[in-house]
Amino acid sequence: MSLTVQQTTLPGVLVIEPTVFRDERGAFSESFNARNFAAATGVDARFVQDNHSRSAPGVLRGLHYQLVHPQGKLIRVVRGKIFDVAVDLRRGSSHFGRWVGVTLAEDDPRQLWIPEGFGHGFYVIDGPADVLYKTTEYRHAEHERSIRWDDPTLGISWPLAGVPILSAKDAAGAWFAEAEVD
Repeated sequence: MSLTVQQTTLPGVLVIEPTVFRDERGAFSESFNARNFAAATGVDARFVQDNHSRSAPGVLRGLHYQLVHPQGKLIRVVRGKIFDVAVDLRRGSSHFGRWVGVTLAEDDPRQLWIPEGFGHGFYVIDGPADVLYKTTEYRHAEHERSIRWDDPTLGISWPLAGVPILSAKDAAGAWFAEAEVD
């Protein structure tokens, strides 16, 4: 089975579309195949953890990242609809502080690959939303960090429908200029 890969405005952040076979019975696709992923993206990722997040409409999660043990993430939505965001946190990058956003939804098989060194967050446009994502590194709570979703330096254009619902951790996130990165 083949994958269609589209580069975003941030080098390394990729939109991946698996082939979907449809007939009168329904549909079938491979959500992940290591050989096909590596061949299509040039990324030989070793995934060590699968996560499942369920969020109500209006929930905003992020912007999250880990120091010392950065995670690459392969994200897909199996229920609902989200606006998914990646922010380049690699201080030496010419794209440092830039972001890209992609809408992912249950009726669209596209996935988002976010490499190590990027912050990640999403806003639930339609929900509840079930977000499944693979990570290249385990969760290390002591190295988790959060940058404020509404930081004016980043200027992320979230498609908000009112005031977002945040966790206490995300509401207390660091401003981008003060965030620990690299």
